[in-house]
Amino acid sequence: MKTAFNTLNNRRVLLGVTGGIAAYKSAELTRRLQDQGADVRIVMTRSATEFITPLTMQALSRHPVHLDLLNPDTESVMGHIELARWADLILIAPASANFLARFASGHGDDLLTTVCLAAECPVAIAPAMNQAMWSKPATQDNQSILVHRGVHLLGPDSGLQACGEIGAGRLLDIDPLIERVSALFDTGKLQGRTVLITAGPTREAIDPVRFISNHSSGKQGYALAAAAADAGANVILVSGPTNLSPPERVEHVPVISAMQMHEAVQARVGDVDVFIGVAAVADYRPTLTQSQKIKKATHGKSTLTLELVENPDIIAEVAARKNKPFTVGFAAETEQLETFARKKLAQKNLDMIVANNVSNTDIGFNSDQNAITVYEQDDSLDLPMMSKRALSEKLIDRIAEHLRAKP
Repeated sequence: MKTAFNTLNNRRVLLGVTGGIAAYKSAELTRRLQDQGADVRIVMTRSATEFITPLTMQALSRHPVHLDLLNPDTESVMGHIELARWADLILIAPASANFLARFASGHGDDLLTTVCLAAECPVAIAPAMNQAMWSKPATQDNQSILVHRGVHLLGPDSGLQACGEIGAGRLLDIDPLIERVSALFDTGKLQGRTVLITAGPTREAIDPVRFISNHSSGKQGYALAAAAADAGANVILVSGPTNLSPPERVEHVPVISAMQMHEAVQARVGDVDVFIGVAAVADYRPTLTQSQKIKKATHGKSTLTLELVENPDIIAEVAARKNKPFTVGFAAETEQLETFARKKLAQKNLDMIVANNVSNTDIGFNSDQNAITVYEQDDSLDLPMMSKRALSEKLIDRIAEHLRAKP
């Protein structure tokens, strides 16, 4: 029986397969992760290919299998840094005794260990080995070192092993393994809290066929909504027009214009604990929207003048409320990142502002990755390039820390 774990929907799982008889189970694990909504990419060690072929894993994952650290083709498409940035979770299953030793020692001489060293996302290991190997002090020391460093240990299980012996060291069965993987994302850090997030662009109509807008894709706001839901929050997502499907367990409120977004936020913000203004709200809208399409002039006139009026500053109004929620703003800048971000932080009375340089095309509006600096009144935090989902989880963790610290 297959159990549904919604927290894996749209998750990016990088599955590392190491050498051992349990490697054959990685085929079923790949399929089952996909059944739960995960996007799965595969890294195999050379010893793993002695037990299950890369062709099998490629067919199941529907992506090329990554094998070599210094493969020019791999490096040009998605090298170890790109793989590490892509993943929301790195799962090593099965994890051999040899891999545990090399990972604990900080080795980076093959693709899998190097990806783990470069990772900013969570890393989980599911050991699989002979019971005597698992019980040896060296192996126990290695797994303890990894757990101390923040690596998640999933298993092992006990029972009959391929060698005929009985004891601890078996790879967890697939259902419990997926359940444990899913639980890594369901943190409960915002349990009982209500989070209101704005996302995407707004469109300010000029006439029935034209509008003023921007390049926002909504990806960061939607990723934050998913991360907040995973943390146990009741999430309201007020979104401008995007091509994205709303995350599960999130109340989706679609809007088009800045005025509609303003009204939607004002109607809901009174009962929220956290407000995160990610949306790229248009600063201005046409004073007058034409009821019919504006026709191109036929008498030689080559200019058109639009009169614009300023839109409400949604996040400033939220932050100005008497009992304001914890208020987080976003600053998409092209220069003087800290100067402009800290100015907005102070002027708008925000608790936190997240700044990124959108002139960098690798982390621009439509990218799946981002690199940010979080500014607070007396502190700042740099978060390097990673997937917007992984970044969102780190932001939610930081917001949860502030909420716990409030009297």
